[in-house]
Amino acid sequence: MKLRIGVMGSSQGPIIENQENIAKSIEIGHLLAKADCILVNGACPGLPDEAAYGAHKAGGFVLGISPAFSEKEHRETYKSPFEYYDAILYTAQGLMDRDIINIRSSDAVILLGGGIGTLNEFTVAYDEGKVVGVLKGSGGVSDHIPEIVEICKRDMTDNVIIESDPKILVAKVLEAVKSHPAPTLQDERVVTSEGKIYNKSVNPL
Repeated sequence: MKLRIGVMGSSQGPIIENQENIAKSIEIGHLLAKADCILVNGACPGLPDEAAYGAHKAGGFVLGISPAFSEKEHRETYKSPFEYYDAILYTAQGLMDRDIINIRSSDAVILLGGGIGTLNEFTVAYDEGKVVGVLKGSGGVSDHIPEIVEICKRDMTDNVIIESDPKILVAKVLEAVKSHPAPTLQDERVVTSEGKIYNKSVNPL
């Protein structure tokens, strides 16, 4: 079965206008397509859509997880893109709940820039033991992941990969997905095959 790699990040603001960010996002989409992965994103504008464009142009399959109830709501209310998508899942869950479906539909996620929404996606992915790739230098949340993890009294595990070069980042993310067994759910806690607990019942904060 093909790997599903989620690409999440800035959908608005100055970060999405940075030409280097745009070029790297397109390259990441291209690289995922060439690696025969399915690119998953929130069917939103901005850097995730640039990655969708890169994957689409390279002949890859792109799955969008929309917050909308229907195509009409997706286009008219959320004003979200559809041109580069092979399939869009209409969740009717709104932006926040859609994020969880987005993450759980992915074997790993890659963060591009990002604000509060991307921070939410990172914390869910981290707590559920996903491999998380971070494009260093893309601004926003992506440039502060180590500090965020430290503030939350957690560890920077080897599941979190931070690189500024898209080729290195994608290669390391794919290798980590293949070498790390997927976490499982036991007693409502996400654990690895070695028994490490990701989301403890008692939060240290």
